[in-house]
Amino acid sequence: MLRSSVTPPVADLLLRYDSAGTALSCEPVAQGLLNRGYRLATTHGDFFLKHHLDGDPTAISRQHRATRRLEELGVPVAPPLAGADGDTVTVIGGRCYALHPWIDGRHRDGAQLSTAGSRRLGALLGLVHTGLEQVMENESAPPPHASADPVHTLSVIEDLLARLASRPEPRDAFDELAEHRLRERRRLLERHAHRRPPAGAPGGWVHGDFHPFNLLYRGAEPAAIIDWDRLGVQPRAEEAVRAAAIFFVGPTGELELPKVRAYARAYRRAAAAQPAELAAAVHRVWWERLNDFWVLRWRYRLDDRRADALFPAASALVVWWTREYDAVREAFTG
Repeated sequence: MLRSSVTPPVADLLLRYDSAGTALSCEPVAQGLLNRGYRLATTHGDFFLKHHLDGDPTAISRQHRATRRLEELGVPVAPPLAGADGDTVTVIGGRCYALHPWIDGRHRDGAQLSTAGSRRLGALLGLVHTGLEQVMENESAPPPHASADPVHTLSVIEDLLARLASRPEPRDAFDELAEHRLRERRRLLERHAHRRPPAGAPGGWVHGDFHPFNLLYRGAEPAAIIDWDRLGVQPRAEEAVRAAAIFFVGPTGELELPKVRAYARAYRRAAAAQPAELAAAVHRVWWERLNDFWVLRWRYRLDDRRADALFPAASALVVWWTREYDAVREAFTG
C-alpha cells in the first residue's frame, strides 16, 4: 500500500542550520520507498530536502561520510550540509531528514547517451567502485546473498498466477501480459534450472542503485550521483552489469550492445576488472532477472502499481537475454 504524504517540518528543520536561511517554498519532487524529496527554496538559495523513510540515522550518516569523502576524490556527488551541531542527519518527530545543495541537472537514459557518453558512464561507475574501496575500507558489511533458488521462484510464479486468476473481470492488458510472462518464465526456468550460479564472489562496496534516475547530467557531463540509500556490499561487476541492463534496455527489451560494449570496456579499465569477472557477473545478473518478479509482487500482493510501467521492457529483456546470452556476455567481456 502507498504511504500517506507527510509534510516536512521545514521551519523547525532550518533552525538546525546556521546558513540555510528562512523557507520561502517547499515543493515535492520525488517519492519512493526509501525516501521522499523536496525542492526547498529559502532566502539563501535552493536546497534538496530529503526525508528518509524508515530512516536509520547511523546508516544514513555512513552514507553521508562516504559521499563527502568521494567528493574529495573527484566523484560527482552532492553531500549533505552539516547542521550547527555538526551532524548531517536531523531527526524531528522520529523522522530523519537531510539537507543537500540543489543540483540543476537532468536525467539521461542510455538512448540519450552517445557512444562516448556510454564510455563516460562506465568510467564513472569504475571511479565510484575504486573510490568506495578507499573510503569504506574500515566499514563492515554482510557478505552477498546466495543466488535465487528456482524451486522458490516456481512457487512464487504459482502464487502470482493464482492471484491473477482470482481477480475480478474484466482483466486489463497488464494482467494479460503478466499471465503470459509468468507462464513463459516458468518454462524458461524449467529449461535452465541447471544453470543456477554458485554463491557469489567476495563483494566490494557499491552504490547499490545506480540507474538513470539516480544520476544527474549537465549537458553531456555527469553532475551528481544521488540517492545512496542502498550503499552496501555486492560483487562490484554485478552492479556494472545490472546498471547497464537498466541504462541500455530499449522499450522492446533489447540491450543496445554497441553502447554496452563501450561502457563495459571503460568500466573494466577504470575498475581494473578482468573479463572473467564480468562474464561471471553477466551470468549471475541474468539468473537474477530470470527469477525476479518484484513488479508483479508489488502489483498483486501490495496493490502498488507505481512500477507497472517498468514491467513490459524488463520482462521482455529476460527472454531476449536468454536467447542472446552469448552476445550479451561478449559485449561485456570483448
